[in-house]
Amino acid sequence: MAWLRRAQEARLLRKVRIPELQWRDVISQVEILQQLTPVERHRLRELASAFLRVKAFSGAGGLMVNAEMRTQIAAQACLLILELDMSYYDGWHEIIVYPDAFVVRRDETDATGLVHEAHNVLGGEAWSRGPVVLSWSDARPGAHPHGEGSNVILHEFAHKLDMLNGAANGMPPLHSDMRRESWTRVFQHAYDDLYRRREQHHPGCLDPYALENPAEFFAVMTETFFENPQCLVHSYPELYDQLRQFYRQDPVRRLSIHH
Repeated sequence: MAWLRRAQEARLLRKVRIPELQWRDVISQVEILQQLTPVERHRLRELASAFLRVKAFSGAGGLMVNAEMRTQIAAQACLLILELDMSYYDGWHEIIVYPDAFVVRRDETDATGLVHEAHNVLGGEAWSRGPVVLSWSDARPGAHPHGEGSNVILHEFAHKLDMLNGAANGMPPLHSDMRRESWTRVFQHAYDDLYRRREQHHPGCLDPYALENPAEFFAVMTETFFENPQCLVHSYPELYDQLRQFYRQDPVRRLSIHH
């Protein structure tokens, strides 16, 4: 009775769909969403509505998370899965939002084997099988906390996709028509090249934070793929093509049509 279940889900979604005026307001504030076609915006609204139905939002540090903030986060999170499906966000249920950057305390072992308590100030964090944590000052529309092409929401939710295989390692679950060897070769080449460019003090339009580790490289390249696709396709066309295949989207083409 799959048809009956789909009909019931469709009726439920009509009841909980993001209101039209609220949706238009969200679109008007986020440039990358303005570039979507009417059909894509409709699908994104459906996905974001479903996302809001199954995920819980919690404010931290005294922040009250309102409907607009929830919708802003849901819309951008679902941009990553626009041509995939909601199952990519299965296995966890909460988004925690702080008003500003937050401090995370961790034990870190130095080169001599001594363990120290480290205090890291973060704008976002994704836990495996746990919540996504965001700083609203970094996630709010137009923030771009690390320069043009940065987007903390896309970054942290890219980590969630990466973690579908287990620990984040820069290798999300590839589609059956993609080859791990090609992905690894292309990403390694781009990583090595960006490392060399950073050493020469010429990282170009790409955020050198990508060089922290393979997981951060994938997350930063995902941000750039959506936020500044012309930079990525110019710098690393093969890497852009791998991400185009994975996300099943082509932001450069979308941008050319939009303009």
